[in-house]
Amino acid sequence: MAKVSVYNMEGKEVGKIDLNDAVFGVEINEHLVHLAVVQQLANNRQGTQKAKTRSEVSGGGRKPWRQKGTGHARQGSTRAPQWTGGGVVFAPVPRDYSFKLNKKEKRAALKSALTSKVNDNKLIVVDELKFDEIKTKKFQTVMNNLNVAKGLVVLAENDEKVVLSARNIPTVQTTLTGTLNVYDVMKAGTVVLTKDAVTKIEEVYA
Repeated sequence: MAKVSVYNMEGKEVGKIDLNDAVFGVEINEHLVHLAVVQQLANNRQGTQKAKTRSEVSGGGRKPWRQKGTGHARQGSTRAPQWTGGGVVFAPVPRDYSFKLNKKEKRAALKSALTSKVNDNKLIVVDELKFDEIKTKKFQTVMNNLNVAKGLVVLAENDEKVVLSARNIPTVQTTLTGTLNVYDVMKAGTVVLTKDAVTKIEEVYA
């Protein structure tokens, strides 16, 4: 089992914790991680883009000039793709870009992403994150104490004071263990987990 340090909000080491190898020490599957990221981005696409083909552009019903004898190349319509104001050749139409991944694939991808953060020493465990008021400055101080410039903070339970304190920091994102995903983990420079979040993740994914 990987053993990592546990820090408090002042950035001081207060203990050690053993991470379950079934979650934080698996063999990394880069292909599944890539698929999971592509799936999330694809599922977020609106797919509402639309352009008109030559059959949908108004006008162009009359042949611009006769077939032979003008010296011009033959043309059948002013709305053909090579004309200004003409239609688009393979025009995009509204479509659904989403696709599915198996539950096992999703879990394996998340485990691989978390393992990669452990291997790169980009995973920090804190004993707790508690604030008595909503204060962005205090949250930024905690991030500075932990030497986290760009991070994903994972909480076991929704704590409004913590979430709202972090909301205005552009380089920090908060999430819950239930909504943790591969894209956010890979995008974050450092993943910050509370001890409770580590326990909850291991319960679900081990």
